[in-house]
Amino acid sequence: MSGRARLALCATAATLMASSALLPLVEPATWFLQAAFLLALQSGVGALARRAPLARPLTVAVQALVTLLLLTLVFARPQAVAGFLPGPEVFRHFGLLLEAGGADVGRYAIPAPLSDGIRLMLVGGVLVIGLAVDALAVTFRTAAPAGLPLLALYSVAAGLSGDGAGWLWFLLAASGYLLLLLAEGRDRLSQWGRVFGGAARAPGRVSGGLESSTGAIAPVRTGRRIGALALGIALVVPLALPSLDGGLLGGEGGPGGGGPGGGGTISAVNPLVALQDSLNQPEDREVISYRTNAEQTNDQYLRIVSLDKFDGTTWKTTVRQIEDVPSPLPTPQGLNADVRRSEVDTSISASDGYAQNWLPMPFPASRVRIDGRWRYEPVGRALVGDRGQTTRGAKYQVTSLVVEPTAQQLANASAPPEELREEFTEVPDSLPGMVADRARQVTKGAANPYEQAVKLQDYFASDGGFTYNTQVRAGSGPSAIRRFLEQKEGFCVHFSFAMASMARTLGIPARVAVGFTPGSAQADGTMSVGLRDAHAWPELYFEGVGWTRFEPTPNRGSVPEYTRSDVAPDDTSDPDTPEPSASDEPSAAPSASESCSRDQARQGGCAGAVPEAAAGSGDDGPPVGRIVALSVAGLLLLFAFLSPLLWRTRVQSVRLAAGPHAPGPGVRARGGAGPTPEAAAARTLAAWLEVTDTAWDHGILPDDSLTPRKAAARIVRVGRLSAESAAAAHRLATAVEQVLYAPVPQPVSGLSDDVRRIRQGLRASATRAVRLRATLAPRSTARVVWAASECWSALTERWSGRITKRWTSLTDKLPRRAQQRG
Repeated sequence: MSGRARLALCATAATLMASSALLPLVEPATWFLQAAFLLALQSGVGALARRAPLARPLTVAVQALVTLLLLTLVFARPQAVAGFLPGPEVFRHFGLLLEAGGADVGRYAIPAPLSDGIRLMLVGGVLVIGLAVDALAVTFRTAAPAGLPLLALYSVAAGLSGDGAGWLWFLLAASGYLLLLLAEGRDRLSQWGRVFGGAARAPGRVSGGLESSTGAIAPVRTGRRIGALALGIALVVPLALPSLDGGLLGGEGGPGGGGPGGGGTISAVNPLVALQDSLNQPEDREVISYRTNAEQTNDQYLRIVSLDKFDGTTWKTTVRQIEDVPSPLPTPQGLNADVRRSEVDTSISASDGYAQNWLPMPFPASRVRIDGRWRYEPVGRALVGDRGQTTRGAKYQVTSLVVEPTAQQLANASAPPEELREEFTEVPDSLPGMVADRARQVTKGAANPYEQAVKLQDYFASDGGFTYNTQVRAGSGPSAIRRFLEQKEGFCVHFSFAMASMARTLGIPARVAVGFTPGSAQADGTMSVGLRDAHAWPELYFEGVGWTRFEPTPNRGSVPEYTRSDVAPDDTSDPDTPEPSASDEPSAAPSASESCSRDQARQGGCAGAVPEAAAGSGDDGPPVGRIVALSVAGLLLLFAFLSPLLWRTRVQSVRLAAGPHAPGPGVRARGGAGPTPEAAAARTLAAWLEVTDTAWDHGILPDDSLTPRKAAARIVRVGRLSAESAAAAHRLATAVEQVLYAPVPQPVSGLSDDVRRIRQGLRASATRAVRLRATLAPRSTARVVWAASECWSALTERWSGRITKRWTSLTDKLPRRAQQRG
């Protein structure tokens, strides 16, 4: 097998090994076999194109064209011309499939079903990455940069997967990349002919180190050992370092990486994104069922987590310390003994299809009894899974408090602690000023923070003319709240985010809670919580009562009793919707938390609120889109940074690629008897131009006024070349003088070798900084700018001439027409 064929095979294997990290994301994995088959065809087309031979960019273009034909044949055959030729309908169909695939990515939990859109995204993505790897490693013979598209592919998979076997996918992806590097190294070494083989010495025989084998056994074996050692270090060292979160809660040891008794932290991420996997489903299936001894369940919200940090783009959790779950839990912060309260017990069961790192439970909980690895975050009073622990199939008991403050107690609340007030009233500078202005207008005349909070709640729920609409996209960024306040249309995320932000501008500590409304009562006395019960609501802090729930969203949930005025206001819940209770009587009534019936919800008539928020925003796009966009942007930036190096490498290979007697570009030998004088001249001048450019890259500016002999002497003197390199420079200068002045230039052998000796001599005498500059930012790339400037000048001159000619012709015709009319 030739070196280039081996390199192509290794490039295909490296792409497949890196793309295997996508396997946990989708079921079934039949797409992988399809991607492998199409990738093999793509690689085979590249191998045939390189044997033609074609120009390197043309080889890549042929592969891209064949890839498009294969994707058309597999995914858009009915829309194609003649069944395989892509046309406008094919690209329109691809767009629809990609759009549907993006929606499916945000709708389904991992592993997602293999829909047509997701299959196109997976197979097409693998083929695009495979084309980039093959082009860089095989066509352009630079295997090291081929690791960038492989890294982008693995990063997308690792960012979305979050499974416990991530080290296995890393091992496969890294092994594929090392395999590609070793194949390229072996191919390069084999071009040097006989090299040190390190063959075993026969008894009584001393090895001289030069073996007859043309292979590079010892260097390749050494490369394998170095690769294995590097992989071992990459896998072992992270175990001894502090873990970094890879998702909602990630890393060994769960959120904090600490074992029992350890510390740990909660990552500052938006849990709405993690809820998307479980909540954004096409059907309103049950996720939680519970039984409680509470007299009324209309306030039995199941709280998952609180979002207490507003950065101007979205609300999210703050990085906080976590600890072992205490029993009982501490008394809620700020709750005085004179506030009425009662304890209720709730037994909760999570379905096998609901996997959430945060534990849903009534707030505030005073005791939690659950098996598994769970940790406690005291500020938000939330339980989080440790080392991959989720709610899947969990059964647990929660004792919680039903806090019933009076309006008078809330109105008489003293100022909150200074530290708490500073943290939970912070708003970003990017928040539009109209948010604070609207908050002051709405709460005008309020005597205390409690009255301000009630006015804000009533403004959104009934008095402000807002409409509950689940079809409005959540939006993000500082302008999202402004748009919501102006359009007055949205769902729970809009209402809770806006009220919390406006409360903070008034100096009231506020945060946003995410969870479920109480659900609907069942015939057996249990409560059923479905995906459509997902909800978000604001929590405001009042000293003496603690964190207090408000309900600004119309037609969702229940308005707390302590926020109702003496004059009965319009109830924000649907008057025809009965409140769920713990009664044992059968009931088919919908939940008080719903604005439509169960049947309508199952049929998609009422879109879920949290899924919309979880999907991100119309401004930011889905998480996978952000990951891919960042990866592509990084690749483009890196390509722009390396473009001088790639251009210089390409030019050098073109000038020196042919053998010493090969004709130059565009020159044919006569009857195959040898190079023509024109070919020999072109070859020699190309070698001399390469030497002057190499010297220029190392700081020796070209001087066209010097003869070749004087220019060579200058390069030897300034570059401090060794005797061998200096002799090569003088030989090349003599060959150039013969081309310029001899009547019939004769071919000169060894030009490429002399150029390499001169380059090695220049690098040996240069400093590290000069060598780095010559490699990454060669000065000779100025020729590209010069060529572009000349092309632009020629183009502008040609078009200006045409415009002048056309204008002259037009001005000449005008007097004639005027004369004819006269």
